[in-house]
Amino acid sequence: MVQRLKIVVMLGGPSAEREVSLRSGAGVVKALRSLGHTVFEIDPKTPDWILPPDTDVVCLAPLHGTYGEDGTVQRQLAQLGVLYTGCDAESSRVAFDKVLTKQKCIEAGVPTARFVVMDSPKASWPMGWNPPVVLKPVRQGSSVGLQFVGRVEEWGKALAEAMRFDSEVLVEEKIVGRETTVGILDSEALPIVEVRPKAGAYDYRNKYTAGNTEYFCPADFDSDTTKKIQVAALGAFHAIGGRDYARVDVMVCADGSPVVLEVNTLPGMTETSLLPKAAAAAGLSYAELCQRMIDLALKRAKEHKSRTKIAAVAVA
Repeated sequence: MVQRLKIVVMLGGPSAEREVSLRSGAGVVKALRSLGHTVFEIDPKTPDWILPPDTDVVCLAPLHGTYGEDGTVQRQLAQLGVLYTGCDAESSRVAFDKVLTKQKCIEAGVPTARFVVMDSPKASWPMGWNPPVVLKPVRQGSSVGLQFVGRVEEWGKALAEAMRFDSEVLVEEKIVGRETTVGILDSEALPIVEVRPKAGAYDYRNKYTAGNTEYFCPADFDSDTTKKIQVAALGAFHAIGGRDYARVDVMVCADGSPVVLEVNTLPGMTETSLLPKAAAAAGLSYAELCQRMIDLALKRAKEHKSRTKIAAVAVA
C-alpha cells in the first residue's frame, strides 16, 4: 500500500529548459496525485519560494536545466533540512558541467569522446583537429545550443551560436555510430533506448516534438554489447557520484564499443522522454516510476536516521 504523502513538485524554474520542465512537471504532478498523494506545485522562477508546512519530500524530477540540475536547489533544500529526490548537490554540479563529467569519466576509466574547451566566440579552429565536431555549451541540457560542424568554414558561426548559452563551449569529436541512452534507477541499468531521428540530428526540436524521432527499447544489440553499454553507463553514473536515478547518453561505435557523452541527473519526464520509455520496458508505468523516485528518497532518509541513531548509541 502506498504511503500517502505531502509532496512538493518543483517545475518550471529560470532555465532555458523552462517550457520542457513545465511539461515534465504536469506529468509528474498528475501521476503522483493519481496515487493518492497531496501534491503542491512550486515554480522557482524567482528565489523567494516557500515550501508548505510539513512537506514530506520535494520531487525535483521535472526541474531541468540550470538551478535544478546544477546543484543549486539541492544545496538550498539541504540547508533547510528538507528531503528531496535524486542526486545530491555535488553530483548534480559535476554532471551538469560536461567538462567535469568527462574528467570524472577519464579518471574512472569510462570511455568518452575526445574533447577540447573554448572560452571565446572568436577562438580559432583547434589545432590538430579535423571535422566533423560537435559543439555543446558546457553547462546546459536538452541539447540547448547544440551545434554540428561538418566543415571548417562553419566554425565561426556555430561557435558564436553555442556561446550564446554559456561562457564555455565543449568541442567534441563527432562519434559515428548508434545513439543510445541508458536509464539508471536505484543503481541498476534499465533497458537501453536507441534514438533515431527521422531527419537531422537529435537536437532540441527532434527531442521534444512528438513524431520526429523513432525510439527502440530494448535496443537491438546482442547480449555482450548490451552489457558493455550498460556497464559504461553505470560507470559514468558512479563516477559523478550519482544516486537514486539518472540517464546516461552513450554512442555505440560500429564495433560495439560504447562512448559516454554525458550524464543527466534530472532527465526529461515528458510523454516523449527517454527515462519513462526505459522504465516501461522494465515493467514500470509512468506513475510507478514517479513513486520509485519518491521511495528512494524515503529509503535514504530512513537509512540516515538509523545511522544517526546507531552513532548516538555508540557515543553514549
